[in-house]
Amino acid sequence: MTVGALSNSSYHAVDEEARAEIARLGLVYSHVAGNFTNGFESPVAKIYADIRGPYLSASLANLAAATINSSKKKNPGDIYQAGANGIGTYTQAMEGLFLAEYDNICSIFKREDWGPILQATCQGAVTELARTLRELNTHIKTYLTTDCYMAYEVTEIISGLSNNLDKRTGELKSSLSAALKPVRETAKSSLAELLEETKRKIANLQTLPTDGAASPIVTETMQRLISMVQFLGPISSIMISLGDGGWKPGAAAGGRTTEGIPSLASFDVGADGKELFAHYCLDTIDTMLTSLDQKARVLLRNKSLLGVFMANSVVVIDHSIRNSELAPLLESRLELLDQWRKKATVLYTDICRDLSVYLFDTIHTNRTKRPTSGHADSADSASVVKGLNSKDKDKIKEKFTQFNNAFDDMVSKHKSYTMDREVRAMFGQDIRQKLQPLYERFWDRYHEIDKGKGKYVKYDKQSIAGVFMSLAT
Repeated sequence: MTVGALSNSSYHAVDEEARAEIARLGLVYSHVAGNFTNGFESPVAKIYADIRGPYLSASLANLAAATINSSKKKNPGDIYQAGANGIGTYTQAMEGLFLAEYDNICSIFKREDWGPILQATCQGAVTELARTLRELNTHIKTYLTTDCYMAYEVTEIISGLSNNLDKRTGELKSSLSAALKPVRETAKSSLAELLEETKRKIANLQTLPTDGAASPIVTETMQRLISMVQFLGPISSIMISLGDGGWKPGAAAGGRTTEGIPSLASFDVGADGKELFAHYCLDTIDTMLTSLDQKARVLLRNKSLLGVFMANSVVVIDHSIRNSELAPLLESRLELLDQWRKKATVLYTDICRDLSVYLFDTIHTNRTKRPTSGHADSADSASVVKGLNSKDKDKIKEKFTQFNNAFDDMVSKHKSYTMDREVRAMFGQDIRQKLQPLYERFWDRYHEIDKGKGKYVKYDKQSIAGVFMSLAT
């Protein structure tokens, strides 16, 4: 059942003619209750609560049932959307009925009796609300990763109901607080549980993409954070009660004590609430990336592939933030992602250390003139090569051959990996900065080793520059 199927009937106080009748009932009650020290102990007060209480419960019964029915999932993987449950309509009707009932009570009974009689009259309906919330709580705990948002929404709605009734009547706050407690506790514990669930899911992964593509769990986790923004009010209230970092497993609560219903002011998302939510998002992201890094080191092993995988994951996170409601909250706090980009780049370009070995030489010539990198001509290289003995020449030929093979293999693997455009550009540029100057220097000195035949010197400076450029596109 959807919320649209719920009743939208308005609940009004009785009309003027009925008010006159109620006024007469008030006169009768004042006479009957005159023999009782406390009017709410009189038979009339009890009769009123016994009659009106079941009426209120019966009037709300269908909405209570609809609230439970609307929580049922057609697809277990669907993420809960704001307003998808009937709790809002249910509590709106309850508020209207309770306030109308309070007006009636005020017209009949003595002022000092209003509160106790309202409590007695509404007790059955509040008990049914508590039962309904317990059922919702059971559902939420079963589908915590997708329906934790319902707990946040329910917390905000019931808190609003409680505060509105308390403002008008001064009553029912403790009863509603007790009814809400299971859901609110689930909402509080969900923040730590979701962090742990992220680690558990990653730890249980049996495979990771062999082409370096990001795992679907990255998108899934970021979608969860994006969805939380819709419920920033109640989440902020919960986080303030936990204190900064109170969502971490084993953390001692360092926030404000909020055993009962939080005030309306606590749902105002001020600087504190945004700050705490931003911290929670960053903790979630760091936990996810750390867990993925640990799992990838076991499953992927290859450093380059690991670097691609982590860099692609960072890009998915970055795009998820910048293209969603998370942007104003996190866009200025992304130093964490920069750190992970650097780690990924170090992993990926580790291969450059192996290639650079082939471009260093310890050969000593009998010539005093050494060509300057980037400015040598063929005559300079020819003179250097001429000064080499046959053994040194063989070493240079071998270095060119080894570099060519390793470089071609690196280029082939680079093109085989699935990389986001940003990742490919970042890695390609870093490889170029590390290797191109070394190759040009080596080429300047020794390219005449095969006299332009290309047997050993496969790339001249222009052709290898083109290859380096292609790595970034």
